[in-house]
Formats: sequence, structure tokens, C-alpha cells
Amino acid sequence: MTYIPISPHERDEMLATVGVQSLDELFDAIPAKQRFPKLNLPPAWTEMEALEELSNIANANENARGDLISFLGAGMYHHYIPSVVDHMLRRGEFYTAYTPYQPEISQGTLQAIFEYQSLMAALTGMDVSNASHYDGATAAAEAVTLAHVQFRGKRNRVVLSPAIHPQYRQVIRTYTQAMGVEIVGENDGLSDVRFSAEDLQALVSEETCLVIVQYPDFFGRVYDYKKFIDDAHAKGALVCVIANPTALALFKTPGEMGADIVVGDGQPLGIPMWFGGPSIGFFTTRKQYIHKMAGRLVGETVDNKGQRGYVLTLTAREQHIKRERATSNICTNQSLLALASAVYLSVLGKAGLKQVANLCYQKAHYAANELNKVKGYGVSRDVFFHEFVLECPQSASEINAHLLEHGILGGYDLGQDYPALKNHLLIAVTEMNSKEEIDALVSVLSEVKYG
Repeated sequence: MTYIPISPHERDEMLATVGVQSLDELFDAIPAKQRFPKLNLPPAWTEMEALEELSNIANANENARGDLISFLGAGMYHHYIPSVVDHMLRRGEFYTAYTPYQPEISQGTLQAIFEYQSLMAALTGMDVSNASHYDGATAAAEAVTLAHVQFRGKRNRVVLSPAIHPQYRQVIRTYTQAMGVEIVGENDGLSDVRFSAEDLQALVSEETCLVIVQYPDFFGRVYDYKKFIDDAHAKGALVCVIANPTALALFKTPGEMGADIVVGDGQPLGIPMWFGGPSIGFFTTRKQYIHKMAGRLVGETVDNKGQRGYVLTLTAREQHIKRERATSNICTNQSLLALASAVYLSVLGKAGLKQVANLCYQKAHYAANELNKVKGYGVSRDVFFHEFVLECPQSASEINAHLLEHGILGGYDLGQDYPALKNHLLIAVTEMNSKEEIDALVSVLSEVKYG
């Protein structure tokens, strides 16, 4: 935002216009004793002292770049990020850019968003992409909004797979709690890690507006949802697929399976883990649903001189235009992080992204095979990408504590969200995990007493 100072004369004119004599009069409604409360703050620091304190706090944090070997994923993944990504983000014209309302002075920002949209549409196999959402969970919740509006509220059932990321399901429930939407699937007796798409199909009815599945699912498993999607369409429902963008370089795209909406978190595409965020939510869909899509859409056009240009084709400042009739209150996007993903995808290219995905796949399967040889541990035989469920001889928390003593950040404790899986870890392996690191994981786990 731009700060423009005013002169004393201009300030007096503004005060006279609103009918007060001084700035203090603007605060008359606030009780005097509350206006300047005494705050219990420590003495002020110099810039040098503040920097030293903040540096000490930051240095106390361990990270996956050198302090710990990480096998923790569950939605936030340790991938290599080419240096050019950060270099581009730090350019002033992108770093400080705001909403591109005036296309004549925002061509760079608009083109960056347009390129991001084009790349995400190609990656997911869909027709259009918006300019991004805050994270994958927000994007998934917006998919529910699109479907509900598409059916004008005449279909109010949403079927959620229990194998969707638990935090995504929580956000969807919070987001839709006042919409009159019935959410089924996650609490309908379907067994967690033994769940299959066929189990979910029985819940799809003529009242269903949307079915949401994950690909690969939260347990890392990969399914071909083509028949499942066709069956859902036969009952008139839309289908949303929450996808891992890295996996899409290796497996069939949701678009090829017939998905209506594809969403997910773009963190694997050139965005650091940052101790949990921020991230970016991608949202792609079919062309026929474009006017129901939340957020904004940048388009390419030609000006009156025949020159290529970029504009906000659709901008959803709905909360102050339609107000209570708005389909969503999402009106902004993660432009800087969308740029990071666009640069990452452009630098790697189709072959490079496929190589990253293949390395993740091969290393994860090597890890799974080696862990399966260790007494007391077991890995499911499901087809998976780069995450898999590891059954342990002790509780997951005890296993992780043992790993941490050896400088290894273990997997996600599935017992937190699935009580039946209290002795199970979700192990993630990326291209950043060397064979030596995987062997170290196997060696340390083999030290745990069995029986």
C-alpha cells in the first residue's frame, strides 16, 4: 500500500469537513482511561540488540537443511528449490506488487499470474485455473462452494473420503458450517487405511452435489478414479480431486479421469516448508464452471494496437458487490508464491519435473522394501507415490522420539487422527533423501526392541 503524507493545512480541511476541531475529537467515543493504557512492555532495544535476540531465537529451530534428516511429509514436503526461484521472488517489482487493478501499469504481475494459471491447467489436465488461493485446504473448501452454487442449493450433500488429509476435512467443515450442507463419508463407518473408493460410492446419491477424493490419498496410495468418477457423474454429482502436484508428472492426471475440479497445495512446487507456511492453493476446473469459480482469473488479449496484453478477465470482489449473495468471500490470491511455482515449473520443465517425481517414487519404494525386511515393521502392498504407511512394533510417538535422538525427523503419527493406527507412521521420502539417509533410518529403526 502507498503512504501519502498530508500537510497541516490539508489535515485541517479534512477535520473541518467531518465537523471536528482536532484529531483528539475523533476518539471521543473511546473512554479517556482506555485511550492510552499503560502497557507492561520491556525497555526498548536498539536495532542491533533486536537482531541479535531474533537471531538467537531462529537458531534454536532445527531444520531439514542440515540439522535433521527428514522423513516427515503429510502435506508439507522437503524438495530441492533452484536458486533462481528465490532470486526472482526478491525482485522489487514482484516483491512489493499489489493487486493489478490497472492493467496498463501491471503487465508484469498479470503475465506472471497468467503463466502460473497456464502451467497449473496443463499439470492437472483441466481447462482453466484461477490465480490461486491461500492453501490447499482453502481451495478444497472453495470446491464445495462452487458445487453448491452450481446446483443452486438443490443438492446439499457432500461426500468426503476419510482418506483426505484430516486438516483439509476440518477446514471444509468449518467453511461450510452455515451453508446447510450435509457432509458424509468420514464418519460413516468407513475404515481408515483399509478404505477404498468402492466403499465411498454407496454414499453418493441424487442429493449429492460434490464428491471429494485425494490423489495420492493421505496414506500415499494411488488409485485410478476413472470408473469412480463416471459412476458419480451418472448420479449427477460433481467430483473434486485433491492432488499432489509432483505426482501429476508421473501418473494419469485427474483431468484424464474426468474430474470436474482439481485442487491442492502448491507447496511442493518451489515453496519452502517454512515451519508450516505460508503456502499456495491451486484451483483448476472445467470451462463451464468458470463463472462459479472463486478468486480471480487473468486473461491474455490484444490491445487496440494489436499488441499482446494481460487483464483481469474475472475479478471476484464479490464481498462488496454481491454482499450476502456472493458465492465466496475470496477476492485475493498468493501472487508471490504463485510466481515461485511458475518459476519452479518453468526451470524444471516437463522432463525435469518428471525426473523429480521419479526420484521420489524410486527412493520411497527402496525405503519401503528395506523397512519391510526389519522384524516388527510392515508396509502395506498398496500402490503408492512417495509416502507410505509403516506399522511399528511400538507407539508412533516412542518410535519418533527414538529417531529424534539420532537426528532423524520421523514420520507423521497417524494415531493423532486415526485411533486405530496408533502404532503407524506415515513416512515421506523425496528426492532430497539420499540412499545413506534411508539406510540410516532403517538402521536406527532396527534398534527398537520388538515383542
